[in-house]
Amino acid sequence: MASSEGFLTEEQREMFKLATQNAEILSSSPKSPSSLLSDHPLKVPASGKAPNTGIAVRHVRRTHSGKLGRAKKDGAGGKGTWGKLLDTDGESHIDRNDPNYDSGEEPYQLVGATISDPLDDYKKAVASIIEEYFSTGDVDVAASDLRELGSSEYHPYFIKRLVSMAMDRHDKEKEMASVLLSALYADVISPAQIRDGFVILLESADDLAVDILDAVDILALFLARAVVDDILPPAFLTRAEKTLPKSSNGFQVIQTAEKSYLSAPHHAELVERRWGGSTHITVEEVKKKITDLLREYVESGDTFEACRCIRQLGVSFFHHEVVKRALVLAMEIRTAEPLILKLLKEAAEEGLISSSQMVKGFSRLEESLNDLALDIPSAKALFQLLVPVAISEGWLDASFVKSSGDNGEVPKEDGKIRRYKEEVVTIIHEYFLSDDIPELIRSLEDLGAPEFNPIFMKKLITLAMDRKNREKEMASVLLSALHIEIFSTEDIVNGFVLLLESAEDTALDILDASNELALFLARAVIDDVLAPLNLEEIGSKLAPNCSGSETVRMARSLIAARHAGERLLRCWGGGTGWAVEDAKDKIMKLLEEYESGGVVGEACQCIRDLGMPFFNHEVVKKALVMAMEKKNDRMLDLLQECFNEGLITTNQMTKGFSRIKEGLDDLALDIPNAKEKFSFYLEHAQNKGWLLPVFGDGPIPAVAN
Repeated sequence: MASSEGFLTEEQREMFKLATQNAEILSSSPKSPSSLLSDHPLKVPASGKAPNTGIAVRHVRRTHSGKLGRAKKDGAGGKGTWGKLLDTDGESHIDRNDPNYDSGEEPYQLVGATISDPLDDYKKAVASIIEEYFSTGDVDVAASDLRELGSSEYHPYFIKRLVSMAMDRHDKEKEMASVLLSALYADVISPAQIRDGFVILLESADDLAVDILDAVDILALFLARAVVDDILPPAFLTRAEKTLPKSSNGFQVIQTAEKSYLSAPHHAELVERRWGGSTHITVEEVKKKITDLLREYVESGDTFEACRCIRQLGVSFFHHEVVKRALVLAMEIRTAEPLILKLLKEAAEEGLISSSQMVKGFSRLEESLNDLALDIPSAKALFQLLVPVAISEGWLDASFVKSSGDNGEVPKEDGKIRRYKEEVVTIIHEYFLSDDIPELIRSLEDLGAPEFNPIFMKKLITLAMDRKNREKEMASVLLSALHIEIFSTEDIVNGFVLLLESAEDTALDILDASNELALFLARAVIDDVLAPLNLEEIGSKLAPNCSGSETVRMARSLIAARHAGERLLRCWGGGTGWAVEDAKDKIMKLLEEYESGGVVGEACQCIRDLGMPFFNHEVVKKALVMAMEKKNDRMLDLLQECFNEGLITTNQMTKGFSRIKEGLDDLALDIPNAKEKFSFYLEHAQNKGWLLPVFGDGPIPAVAN
């Protein structure tokens, strides 16, 4: 029998031969197409003809599993097939050293990334701000940092974090937290955010109580303090109480605040002093402590103990006062000089007293040498000897001599200004002793230098800031009187500009200078010495980011607070011996006596005896109200006599009528014909020339009560 090849046509044999050759060359498979064919011989009909002419063979590819695998397009194999001709058995590896290496061919790898929560980031940031504030006590820096942080929508969480961190610390930090909240109110944190922050605190009171045993009482005190400081309205307690379960600690906090703190007699004073009063140690206390520790050091000679005491004061920004007082002590007690120089050198080498504080201490002493020479005649000569010693030993920077001038003296200022300053310092000191405003005004008029009025004002407030609240109140009262009598609004504005421009220098001697200047500025607005628009004028004359600009913003916040008038009128603890309420009572009594049959001359003398010419507008106001109530125009005779004598000035008359005009709607509730009577009095006053012409030109500016 012929071989199986005899069944193929010549054409089929040729195609078979080519396929066999190609397979041997290109395929590395263990089985060639020829062997595949020998394993599976092609069956043909007995007639010897192929089933399909032109087709050499059906290539049947079978998998080892016996399943049929069909080839993919372009010859790529399906499951169990051989794949493309150029496919290799091994995996393809990318060689980074290959000149044709492309990093884009590297396989991608998904890397998991943590998504940060903005609120968590905010909480971490404010925790750092609060910690720094508790360390430094610098309200301005804390406010600036919080403002720069942004994310104002999260400020309620700042309040929660501040209070909760303070609750677990000493009374000092609790007081500091309350002071900071008051400082941030309305300026950095809105009233609504303050309320939301305390709501969050009340809702988390149960959690706080787990870690802090007396959390309810402490949080109640914070709540009461916020109400006393006018950063929370009293109605907040009622509204918040309705939203809390009666069994919750938050509800107990509100109950405690209302019953234990806000309902007690003199509760405001008690709440404000519960944590020891102000966090700001007074200048007098710091100076006394410095003097005491220096004298103890001179007696003991223990440098280590003296340095420890200086460090314990915790007022590194006030170390220039240590330097100044140490040098003065060395001049007073000549035998103590070696010990003093040793202490200053040791403090400088330890880094306890910085180079800048050392230079400032020497500068402060240099500026006061003229006054010091009155007590220590050789002060200037001794100072000239101390400076080169300090520089040669390396604890005083040599730049001090250059900044002071070749001869080591303060640069000379205009002789007239210097003499004026010396005169007004004496006048101000006498005023603080006598409380005699008319005498001070006469003294200023005798000086005959109205162009220096801003300098007087700067000196007045600077001297008052370094004294007790009595002198601060006297300075504010005097400012009102001067504005009426001899100072123009421009003088007052320029005086405050001078003060605010030197605010940073003032802060070197007065720890709380920024806050006190803000109070003086706000009080001037409340007393009608300045108009609110004048604050913008003052701010425009200062550098945008200076300490003075920040003080102006603080003053605006104080004025915008609830009950600002009443609070600022009492910011120094009352009057100069006359509280505002006392003065009003005395005015009312003298007017009642006059109305019941008193003599005009005697009434004028009583007004004069009050010694408050800046407050005579209250006499005008109460006289007009009494005339309306009693339906007795006899009061007009008294006002006429006061005007004729110059006892009540045109400015004070105008201000008194202005106050009546602003309160007419309220006054009409008690006196139905108040508006008609006021129109009659106004016409009478204008005919008599009592009022300024501007009074009838338009609406009177708002006057704070």
